[in-house]
Amino acid sequence: MRAIVITAQGGPEVLDHRELQDPVPGRGEVLVDVAASGVNFVDIYHRSGVYPVPLPTSIGSEGAGTVTALGPGVEGVAVGDRVAWVNVLGSYAERALVPADRLVPIPEDVSFEVAAASLLQGLTAHYLTHTTHEVKQGDTVLIHAAAGGMGLLLTQLAKLRGARVIGTVSTPEKEKAAREAGADEVIGYEGFAEQVKRLAPPGVDAVYDGIGKATFEGSLASARPRGVVAVYGVASGPVPSFDSQALTSRGSLFLARPSLVHHIAERDELLSRAADVFGWIGRGELKVTVSRRYPLAEARQAHEDLAARRTTGKLLLIP
Repeated sequence: MRAIVITAQGGPEVLDHRELQDPVPGRGEVLVDVAASGVNFVDIYHRSGVYPVPLPTSIGSEGAGTVTALGPGVEGVAVGDRVAWVNVLGSYAERALVPADRLVPIPEDVSFEVAAASLLQGLTAHYLTHTTHEVKQGDTVLIHAAAGGMGLLLTQLAKLRGARVIGTVSTPEKEKAAREAGADEVIGYEGFAEQVKRLAPPGVDAVYDGIGKATFEGSLASARPRGVVAVYGVASGPVPSFDSQALTSRGSLFLARPSLVHHIAERDELLSRAADVFGWIGRGELKVTVSRRYPLAEARQAHEDLAARRTTGKLLLIP
């Protein structure tokens, strides 16, 4: 099979498209023919060294496809099942080994591409709007990178829960995408905290920040007293160390650095959140936008495009 492998962490040049022996499922594992793999910032973190990974390794952490073989001890899964998964390294490949207890069944009304495009970001949007800060009718929230794959889903879920959404974007094209997803106000990054305070004095109920270093100070300044700032990603780099007294001086803010892994650790929670996400998609309440599809061999280009923020919506690798 063909797969993307890294033998060292670094820039996009470390992504090596190579031939590997077909894997054999071990105890509790299944082998899946991969129909589509999601491209996410967490893959860039694995590739670059922000998040350490064992080397050498095949990267990619989200995918969808068809079960082709079962390892010993696997129950409740059959060859031919349509499945998706998240947080499983090795998804940039024609075939992937996935622990059976990490599989999510794909409903018939959801395609492989939509499943691969929606699971990681959909589950993240779910816990951010339902758990980190439970969005309520009448809330106002700030969503950074509102036209990205993550931002578009967050915007839609916040609107489904009755919130007013302020989104930040960097181009007119991205402003159009954010507004089509339901954003009520769309602003640029320059002086965004001041703009937010004009639009929503004395600040927003929650800030969803997947950018990190470049937006963190402004995110704190955008929240109302006792508001929530959720830094769920660090696309611009990790947030620098800061004096926690700043949370008090800005109004007893709540700062969260949540991760998907802790919100789907139990299988029941994984399946419950996934059922919600796929249900919203199936009913047409949540639209998933796949903006670009790349052959597996073009993983480097996909990483470059995502890191440079040249895209809107979700990027997929198609083995």
